[in-house]
Amino acid sequence: MRNPVTTDLHFLTVADAARLIRARKLSPVELTRAILQRIEALDPQLDAYITVTADLALKQARRAEREIAKGDRRGPLHGIPFGLKDIYNTRGILTSGHSRTFLDNVPREDATTTRKLYEAGAVLLGKLATHEFAHGGPSFDLPWPPARNPWHLEHFTGGSSSGSGAAVAAGLAPFALGSDTGGSIRGPASFCGLVGLMPTYGLVSRAGVIPNSFTIDPGGPMSGTVEDCAIVLQALAGYDPRDAGSIRHRIPNYRAALKGDIKGLRIGVLRHYWEEDLPAHEDLKRAMEDAIRVFRKLGAKVEDCRARPMMDSLDVKVLIAESEIFSIHYGNLVSRPGDFGRDFLGRILPACLFQSADYVAAAREHRRIINESRGLYAKHDVLLTAGFGPAPRLDAYRTLNFWQRSNVFTPSNVTAGPALELCNGFSTSGLPLGMQIIGRPFDEPTVLRAGHAYEKATGWRARRPELVPGAPQPPVTPKGNEPDARSTDAKTRALALDMAARAGLRLNEHQQEILLEVAPHALAMAGRIRKARDPFEEPALIFRFPN
Repeated sequence: MRNPVTTDLHFLTVADAARLIRARKLSPVELTRAILQRIEALDPQLDAYITVTADLALKQARRAEREIAKGDRRGPLHGIPFGLKDIYNTRGILTSGHSRTFLDNVPREDATTTRKLYEAGAVLLGKLATHEFAHGGPSFDLPWPPARNPWHLEHFTGGSSSGSGAAVAAGLAPFALGSDTGGSIRGPASFCGLVGLMPTYGLVSRAGVIPNSFTIDPGGPMSGTVEDCAIVLQALAGYDPRDAGSIRHRIPNYRAALKGDIKGLRIGVLRHYWEEDLPAHEDLKRAMEDAIRVFRKLGAKVEDCRARPMMDSLDVKVLIAESEIFSIHYGNLVSRPGDFGRDFLGRILPACLFQSADYVAAAREHRRIINESRGLYAKHDVLLTAGFGPAPRLDAYRTLNFWQRSNVFTPSNVTAGPALELCNGFSTSGLPLGMQIIGRPFDEPTVLRAGHAYEKATGWRARRPELVPGAPQPPVTPKGNEPDARSTDAKTRALALDMAARAGLRLNEHQQEILLEVAPHALAMAGRIRKARDPFEEPALIFRFPN
């Protein structure tokens, strides 16, 4: 039998590594060195890291080792290495957003989450690839290449926490932080066979994290197991006055909540998400039916239920989030649009077509959907639905899909409660499949308990991607994602170009084509959100006086 302390350090869970460190059977320095060596050997194939902070990691690991030797152990993350999506501020270390426009962005302060992990004794391995500003898809026109899926290097990791997904799946970090404005934690967790938790909006601070959407952004952990997610969430959760969206809430013991069974747990299955709204791959459909049988065997009460069509939530999320990220990057969009990637522009430029009335209408519809979700949670403790999988090839990605297809993750972004993604099998081609467990706001304990029970009852965690150090990275040739606006009629073209000019945008011919390709879809989305409403119907906007 192999000794995990000497042969498989890179695939130790956070919980197992913490137990070994506490028992003085594993040194934080030994663990950190082993993972840094693996990064050096394998990251040329994966492109998971933008910046590797080897010197800092070893310095932090040595400090952790000294403190633990003196009996000053801070908790289960003390001496545990981790990676950060490159939108989390790190003092004195490049925080690039994977964008040409932030190549010189070296923060003077850490993000609150970065600081909290340091205070817990965790060891920073480096900054991880993302899609540009945690938005867009896998782009080959940015300063760094897109991360690759460790299960098949020619395939997509999911996004936008792409490097986080690749690193954890490949054993290049025991855990990592991602962010999830529209599935950006859960998508990579699905495609890479991980556990990813999108926490309740306001539970984890966003202070010092490059914003995507002020209304919808949450940040959270990605790891190999549900228990590891619970451990990391414990260190991250809590009110932060530096974040205007932070919410005061009692923080329970998330790891303790994993104990016990799920007999009698009421699970509502959102079957129409994967059968009607966005028909899933046949392998994923089979995996979902198998997962339902597992939950029934564990004693849960499982029944089908229905919510809004997924496209309703996508309309709300996109109108709000694209308007906000357009505002965030407006200065650079006006002065240097050519420094953004094609895919980022294909999502953000159409926000110039949305009007103020559309934004408010989306915020009002946002509140409607949140209120409707209360009815589901009166009947069910958690909701179960599909995630993603199997991962497509990197060169199959199309920007236009963002505007044409609904997204199985955005409904829970809009309802703002926790959503846990975990592996529920593998495709016939050997790629991971995923499912979601969604809960009412601040009920992370129940969501984690349900996921932990499923994880313990299945054996998916035992499978790992096989990577060979020194193997060449297979070539991927991007093709077919050039903008094509030939089907956009003359009236729409004139309107879109006029509104872009009125917004102060000075676009070259290629950038105009990017806008014009998606303009009909953005305008149709705005049209769908314009519904009759009572004058007193309020938007889902949070307001409080600062301290």
